Amino acid sequence: MAKKKISWELYSYGEYSRWERTSKKLPKLLKITDSILIQPDIEFGYVIKIKGAKGKVVEYCIDHPPFKNKEGKTEPSFKGQYFVNSNDYEFFLGDTVWEPYDDKAGEWILTTKMDGKVIAQKSITLHL
Repeated sequence: MAKKKISWELYSYGEYSRWERTSKKLPKLLKITDSILIQPDIEFGYVIKIKGAKGKVVEYCIDHPPFKNKEGKTEPSFKGQYFVNSNDYEFFLGDTVWEPYDDKAGEWILTTKMDGKVIAQKSITLHL
């Protein structure tokens, strides 16, 4: 039996409505852009549509401008994994900003990998 081919598409990117991380619903795209004005409750990121990858794991990384956490240490890149639980899967990778806003301004690089291969990468610049 032939192995099913996995495909993916960077479906949308930019500014999104507030996302409830516990919800299965993805945030709503407000504007396609790679330059975003920092304001409260704005989500930014991208949506990838992945087909034929049920059972696979996607790894993500969000590289951001250097800012300090509550302990005064520079916050490392945000990294994690998601389990693809269907053959027609939509994945949102993104973030929001929080006060103080000035240290969040700059380039944010969002990357998604599967089986060690980059399947999506987008640079989004946040500005005041």
